[in-house]
Amino acid sequence: MFAYIEGKLTHKEPTYVIVDVHGIGYELRISLNTYNAIEKSDTYRMHTYLHVKEDAMLLFGFARPEEKKLFLDLLSISGVGPSLALMLLSSMQVEELKMAIASGDGKTVQRVKGIGAKTAQRIVLELQDKIKKENALSGTAPEKLQGFYGSAYNTIRAEALSALITLGVNRNVAEKSIEKAISEWQKKNESSNPRVEDLIKLALKTT
Repeated sequence: MFAYIEGKLTHKEPTYVIVDVHGIGYELRISLNTYNAIEKSDTYRMHTYLHVKEDAMLLFGFARPEEKKLFLDLLSISGVGPSLALMLLSSMQVEELKMAIASGDGKTVQRVKGIGAKTAQRIVLELQDKIKKENALSGTAPEKLQGFYGSAYNTIRAEALSALITLGVNRNVAEKSIEKAISEWQKKNESSNPRVEDLIKLALKTT
């Protein structure tokens, strides 16, 4: 129904944005990859997908058409709904996820919260050939997490925790995941603070 929506970004959070189009605000659910792409933008053309349920209509937004296409591919898999597909796209970069699927790396896919062994296997088996045919094997590595210290700790931790809860992670589990992510990351880094979305991605992988 909506191929894309272009307008002013009046509100941005790691899990959703509001796009103002001539006085009408559209709420779009997004992945962390999309949040990272639009974080510093005032206006943006968001590629969209409208998901219709019996009790609601949910609008999903994507910064890149490649991410939207992969989202729709994931929805074609039995047992993968919009929330789980968005969780996958929030935990891994598009190219990283494509590479894992194309190379048959089900273990990497399974590391994402909510993805069991059978679901990971279905994703790989049903999408592997398709992604190979699209010549999507030139993936990029995730950005290296930077150091985390000082007064930004509480703010970044709170925003990351809020985003995890919004994504459906139990609060107690989310808090433990954040702490584990911070601990793991501090061992590897000593300097500048990370972005919120970087910390969330790391926490999702430790959940």
